[in-house]
Amino acid sequence: MAKLVFGMNQSLDGYVDHQEFAPGPALFRHWIDHVRDLTGSVYGRRMYEIMRYWDEDRPEWNAEEHAFAAAWRRQPKWVVSRSLKSVGPNTTLVADDIETVIRGLKARLPGEIAVAGPGLARSLTDLGLVDEYRLYIHPVVLGRGTPFFAGPRPPLRLVANDPVGEDVIRLTYVPA
Repeated sequence: MAKLVFGMNQSLDGYVDHQEFAPGPALFRHWIDHVRDLTGSVYGRRMYEIMRYWDEDRPEWNAEEHAFAAAWRRQPKWVVSRSLKSVGPNTTLVADDIETVIRGLKARLPGEIAVAGPGLARSLTDLGLVDEYRLYIHPVVLGRGTPFFAGPRPPLRLVANDPVGEDVIRLTYVPA
């Protein structure tokens, strides 16, 4: 049975924003290894559109960026959206009955399935489907943006805290 995990980089004040801060080299390597080990990922529309950046090789990329792109392309992806009409390679569009689809993935697949996007994570949390939350805390204060928790924070229990990379700590929680 797969474990559904929601994890993202976030600021000290709880916001996620790919434009405001980026992982350093060690954390980026961590994300490459993480993505490489995933069974797959479930995306909300907005986060999927951001991540489509990795669909096409770019001449300015370094070896690490090519490695991340290869890992991302290899894994199966499911995109939860009612507005998208098509998705890219190795990706399945989920427009209806999200709960049944995700419960089915969890039941038939091994390993970890990443949840990508705070809005989607809130919906899956409300359905009781998220098994673990990983907050990668960066020493940055944004004061605005998209919060990691798109709704009220669910009751959680801390199970681990680990330094990751140069200046980031990962807090791992499970539902209480």
